[in-house]
This record gives sequence, structure tokens and C-alpha cells, in this order.
Amino acid sequence: MNPVERARIIIWIRRIVQAASLTFFILLMIAAHTPEEGEQASGLLKFFFNIDPLVLIGTWLSTQKLTHLSLLALATVGVTFVLGRVFCGWICPFGVLHNIVTWFRNRRRKGRPRFEVYSRWQRAKYALLFGLLISALFGAHWIGVFDPASMFYRSMTTTVFPSVQHVVDEGATLVYQTDPHVGSFHFTSITEPIYGFFRDHVFHGQHHIYTGSLLLVLLFLAAILLNLVRPRFWCRYVCPLGGLLGLIARRSMLRLRGTDVTCVNCGLCTMSCPAAAQPEQVEKWLPHECFGCWNCVASCKRGGLHFQFEWPWKKVGAGSLDISKRLTLSALAAGFVGFLAMRLTPQSRERSYNPKLIRPPGALDENEFLERCIQCGACIKACPTNVLQPALSEAGVEGVWTPVLIPQLGYCEYKCNLCGQVCPTGAIQPLPLAEKQKVKMGLASFDTTRCLPYAYDRQCIVCEEHCPIPTKAIYFHEKEIVRRDGSLMIVKQPRVDPELCTGCGICETKCVFRDRAAIRVTSANETRHPGNRPMLPGGERFDLGIPEGEEGGPSGVEVDPYGGANPYE
Repeated sequence: MNPVERARIIIWIRRIVQAASLTFFILLMIAAHTPEEGEQASGLLKFFFNIDPLVLIGTWLSTQKLTHLSLLALATVGVTFVLGRVFCGWICPFGVLHNIVTWFRNRRRKGRPRFEVYSRWQRAKYALLFGLLISALFGAHWIGVFDPASMFYRSMTTTVFPSVQHVVDEGATLVYQTDPHVGSFHFTSITEPIYGFFRDHVFHGQHHIYTGSLLLVLLFLAAILLNLVRPRFWCRYVCPLGGLLGLIARRSMLRLRGTDVTCVNCGLCTMSCPAAAQPEQVEKWLPHECFGCWNCVASCKRGGLHFQFEWPWKKVGAGSLDISKRLTLSALAAGFVGFLAMRLTPQSRERSYNPKLIRPPGALDENEFLERCIQCGACIKACPTNVLQPALSEAGVEGVWTPVLIPQLGYCEYKCNLCGQVCPTGAIQPLPLAEKQKVKMGLASFDTTRCLPYAYDRQCIVCEEHCPIPTKAIYFHEKEIVRRDGSLMIVKQPRVDPELCTGCGICETKCVFRDRAAIRVTSANETRHPGNRPMLPGGERFDLGIPEGEEGGPSGVEVDPYGGANPYE
């Protein structure tokens, strides 16, 4: 078998692996839904994050801690050391999508091939990598914004899945309502089973929507459509994971070599190379750019190229990685400045707390949470009630696209702890359900200018009815009031028990006011931040048995609720 025939077989194997990788990635996303009661989410849901060495290194730099599953990324490092950047060319699901778009681009340009020449702008991904790593070293973990696995998962969760669900829902509804038919054959006999399959096995529940999805759509489309400008644009110019693997692949064992056949400079290998790795000049071939796709070998009709294994200590005999000291120092300085810009804020110094920054149950202390979160959106995808949303300004620039609870849109399901189980980096701890049900995410409080029993003398017990706490965190005080016509009535005015309220948000979600709820949840009293707890320890000391409406104690003597202690010490 000559090199060309062998390369064509390998290319077909690569395409099968790529298709399998993309399919596996999507299936894992679909499988991220609430398991049956008592079951745990599969560890496979984190697979693509666990094999990502950029996530491994970034998390280690920011936290100096590793989990045993993240060590799987070392396998990716080992494969790269042997075979080069095959992770980019064969495994990466985001890379597969870029490959598909590039294939369409080449089909449109058929007859007008273009030489893909290496550009010094391809060094941008290394500069971005250095900046992100130095920023992570000081604790600002922004790697997830650019990491391909995180970006692809986040984009699919917040844009592609909701769009597909909307199309399926609206299309099935339209067919159902218009009921088109030919004789006795109704098209609903086709559309309804399809709709039922997607509803039960793909979307698993209500139609999810996400805040800030327009920006995410634009960024995702930009990353995809730039392939029409240059093949694998993201992989060549932007991807920091590609930069990291490129550094490892500089002395990979699998190397491109020429045969004894004389090159006629036809340029076919250059035109078929999506990485601009200079295969036309074997002595200047760029191993740190090569995706290991084998297109160049297959395109050489004279069989002038082939890959072969060589010992790593043998001189590569290829082009060098052109990264100057000035570029490196500039990238490191930019990363450090970025860290300062993100961390020198009152919120990051815990001088103030954003009332809207409500994190999922099990989330670590805010700074440690940001050191671990990779903005992948796995928890957002898994959340069954749509309460988890990608943050915009709630957590500052550093926390963009990290998960926050927005109770206007949903609530934290009392019997669900899936967000902690799917988090790949431990930013959300995988708490047992009984322990998760005790975690305080925030605290509910009433707006007495809107709440019906307070402001309008109307009976309303909706919030209390929906409170999932067995002993109810919302209770009532009966109060006699005089109505406008002079008659008397008893209304039940709801109160919040801060010892029981977890801030799950269901009271705000179910409130009869749809524009601005009369009961709202803020981040106050959250378990993870002792500095954000307005309730002093031992709240029972405040229950002095003082009848409501009276000043002073039962004896009429003014009572010190703090028992003589300084409440601020």
C-alpha cells in the first residue's frame, strides 16, 4: 500500500472518529437531565472537560488543587506528545464543527483553490494562552471563556438547544392546530410521535430560555462563520487549547517527511492543509500547527509525503515556533493587568455583596468559585427548572457567563442536586440531597407595598403553599383590619422564617405579581458567605416572647434584644 492509499484510509477513519466524537458530545448534553430519585448523574457527563488539559492546568494554577478525574487530561497530553495535535484534528467536537463548515467553504470555492500560507497572526493563540495562564495563576480563571469545550457546550446550551426546541414546539403546535390532512390521513400522525420523542427524550421538560442569549448567539456565529474567511479560523488564530497542544507537539514523535519522489511544486498539499502548517516545505513543516489530518499526504498524487515515527530526542528538522520574548512578556503583562482589573473591585474584595448574585446550592465562596468555574454551562443545561442562567453583570467581568439563580424565571428544585454532580471542576460541590436541602442560597423578603394581604387587604397564600420546606419557611400572622366600609376582617399576613428559608426562589417564581414579585429573594444569609448574613448566630435569642405590636417586654420594661452584647463583634 503506497502512502496515498494509506492516507486516504486514515482520513476516512478520522472522519468516523470525528463524527463519533461530535455525536457523543451531543448525547452527553442530552443525557444531562434530572435522574430518577435516588440515582446519581453519570460521571461520563464531564468526559470532554476531564480530558481537556487546558482546564486541568488552568484550574490547578488558580486553586493549586486537582481532582482525580481531571488527571485524564494527562492522557491527552501523552497522545499529543506522540501523535501531535490529533486532539484538534480528530477529537475536539468544536473542531469537528469547524471542519464541517470548512468543508462547505471548500465546496463553494471548488475550482478556485487557495494556498493556505502560514500567518504570523497564528501566534495570537499562544499570546492568549499565556495571558489566560498568568491570570489564572493569580486567581482569575477566565480560561472557560475561550476553551473550546466550554464555549461549545455553553453555546449549544444557551442558543442551539433552545432554538431547536422552539422550532419543534411551534412546528408541532402549528400542524396540530391546522390539522392538515389528505382524506383520512392526518399529518399529526407523523408530527405528534416526533414531537413526543423530542419532548420526552431530548428536551426533558419545559422550554428553557436564557438571558443574554443574543450576545452568545453572535459570538458563536462569528466563531463558526469565520471559517468562511480562513479554514479552521478559530483553531488557527484563537483557540488557547490549540496553543497549549501546539507547545507540546513541537517535538511530537509522529513527523511529516518527504519521500524520494521529486516535488513538482503543484501546491495541492498546501491547498488541502487547513492548519497552514507548510507541508509543501517538509524541512520547514510546522508540527505545532499541524492537526494530523493527513490531507497533505493524500493530496500528493506523486506520493511525495508520508508520516513516520521518530524518537523525541531526534532533531525535528522542521520550522520553528516563532514566539518572541516581546510577545511573551506582552501577553503575560496583559494577563496580569486583566487580573487586576477583575479582582480590584469592592465585590471581589468582599466589601459589598450583590443582592442579585445568588449562586447554586453547593457553590464555593465567591472568589474560590470563580477560581474554579469554567463557564461551561453544564449546570445550566442540567437545571430542570431553568432558574440557572449565565451571569452578565451580576458577578462582574470575571464572573461573566457563570451560573446565577434568577428566581423570576425559575426556582431551585427541592429534590434536585444535579448541578453539583455535573460540575467538572468542583466549583459547585456535589452535595448529598439531604445536605443540599439545608444550604441557604439567599433569603426571601416581602415587599409590603405590593403583597396583597399587606397592601390591599386581600387573602393570598400562594407563596406559603409552594414553599417546599416540610415545616414551611413561610408562615402567617393573623391581623384584624378595618376595611374602607368600616367592617372588620382577618387577613393572614405572611412572614419568612430566616432559620428555614433557603432562598430557593419558588415563592418569587409563583407570586401572583408577574411584573415584579411581591416576595423577592436576595443573596443575603447565604451559607457560603459569613459576611453576608444579617442574622446573628443563635437567632432564637431574639424570640423574647414579646407580643406583637407592643413595645418593650411583657413587664413594659425596654428589653435589649442583644442581651447586652455588641451585635457587631
